[in-house]
Amino acid sequence: MNDKGLIGQRFGMLTVTGDSGRRKGTSVLWRCRCDCGGEVLAARHQLVSGTVRNCGCQPVPGRQKAAGLAGRRFGMLTVTEDSGLRASGGVIRWRCRCDCGGERLATRQQLVSGNAASCGCVPRQRASRRQAEDLTGRRFGELTVLRRGDNDGQGRVRWLCRCSCGNELLVQAVQLKSGKTRSCGCKKYETSYNSYDLTGQRFGRLTALYHVDREDRVKSSYWHCRCECGNELDVHTGSLLRGLTQSCGCWDREQSGKMHEHMHYQDDTCLEILKRSCTDTGRNKSGFRGLFLMPNGKYRASITFQGKHYNLGHYSSFDRAVQARLDAEDVLHAGYIQALERYEKKAEDDPAWAADHPFFYQVARVDGSFQVMTNG
Repeated sequence: MNDKGLIGQRFGMLTVTGDSGRRKGTSVLWRCRCDCGGEVLAARHQLVSGTVRNCGCQPVPGRQKAAGLAGRRFGMLTVTEDSGLRASGGVIRWRCRCDCGGERLATRQQLVSGNAASCGCVPRQRASRRQAEDLTGRRFGELTVLRRGDNDGQGRVRWLCRCSCGNELLVQAVQLKSGKTRSCGCKKYETSYNSYDLTGQRFGRLTALYHVDREDRVKSSYWHCRCECGNELDVHTGSLLRGLTQSCGCWDREQSGKMHEHMHYQDDTCLEILKRSCTDTGRNKSGFRGLFLMPNGKYRASITFQGKHYNLGHYSSFDRAVQARLDAEDVLHAGYIQALERYEKKAEDDPAWAADHPFFYQVARVDGSFQVMTNG
């Protein structure tokens, strides 16, 4: 049978409507509409063999014998009723009560094959009762086993161990014996930095004076340093060698001060940054400033002005999101700069008026639109 010829054909209560575009292995999954109005995806062999004949709204013919499962026992489970839930292909999921009082859902195949014989209590009970190999006193890397501890939530055996650094922790037996866990985690932080002698060496504005033994968990290597400004501090060896720390912080403060000397601020707004934002497209992952790609595939547009954040909406189209951002910039960024330039020109012509009328540019968002009040 030609697979394309399946469209429009009926199989039981199902009518094939089209290719879903999905695959199960190498089999095409066809979208089928049930007489009850529901939909289901099924492969050709499931439809032709009659394995799937409806969306799950009715028992599949040929499986009516499964209705006799109610009241039957499988291991520690007693089938109580049809849960009303269906697995793929409309297979019934039966509600079962365990001898321990717990409940679980299982298909007929799981019950008959023995894959479902309890609510899950048996593996935990067996793990707690079985005679585990005694690891007391044995050493695994940096860990020495002290005694057996409580099993974990899945019933796996754990042992209380002491690391060479002094920390104690519970570790699964399988992790110890496989060599996957050989310390409390302290060793992964140790580096060859501990072997460096940096006495007297300079790193930017810092001069290393002497090594410091830090008593933290990871036993990191630090050097006590003196900065050119006179401050002293402890710095991680790796930060010194890689150039990440070159002062006590004074250099950053100086550079920040110099930068602010060349910036012009009005209403807590940096005009240089505002002008640059009108030309820079941004370097975020969406490809445009102020746009953020959401997990659902839509773009969220936003803008910040005078310390206030505005959400411009969510858009399925990238172009529409960009336009929303540009429209907001015309009002808030470009509009502000233009109003300030007009004000400064007017203030230059009439200083007395400017003295009595300081510049203001107030923004309010009403019904999704920006409304501006300004004297510029």
